[in-house]
Amino acid sequence: MWSLLPVQSELQRELARRLIAEYLHWLNESVQREYGLNFDIEAMLASDIADSKKFQPPFGRFYLAQEGEQVGGVGCLKQLQEQVGEIQRMYVRPEFRGRGLGRLIAERLITDARQIGYHTLRLESLKFLQTAHQLYRSLGFKEIAPYADNSMRGYQAAETLDLYQTKVVFMELVL
Repeated sequence: MWSLLPVQSELQRELARRLIAEYLHWLNESVQREYGLNFDIEAMLASDIADSKKFQPPFGRFYLAQEGEQVGGVGCLKQLQEQVGEIQRMYVRPEFRGRGLGRLIAERLITDARQIGYHTLRLESLKFLQTAHQLYRSLGFKEIAPYADNSMRGYQAAETLDLYQTKVVFMELVL
């Protein structure tokens, strides 16, 4: 049975860092191949792990999905604006996909967003991640126009930001 554990200890931070690094390297290789884009993985990792407020209470959440010794996924929630949250770094390792783990993480983040008091929950996801989009739609997310607080703004060359936005699906859930 999978458990969602808040990332708090140094060991959990290291496990989360490794999992997010795995995800970002896979994602970066995919966007290079699919779209000719590239982003700064080390800056993203540093921000995710070192910024003690980004994904932590009271306005954020940071979970590892763990079953016994296996770490199968990660999911994060952060504040965009006073009543708007954003799901980030949702990732399930390939060997655990198709077993409901992504849904478990997403549902927990949605529940947490409501408890925090967010009225809206947003996310951005690259177009080729169609299975993820199906999950988000099944949870009530709808496609929207790109929003101002784009998470990739600081992690790629400014001249490629417009191209990036054409390769992404932006979604929103009214809570």
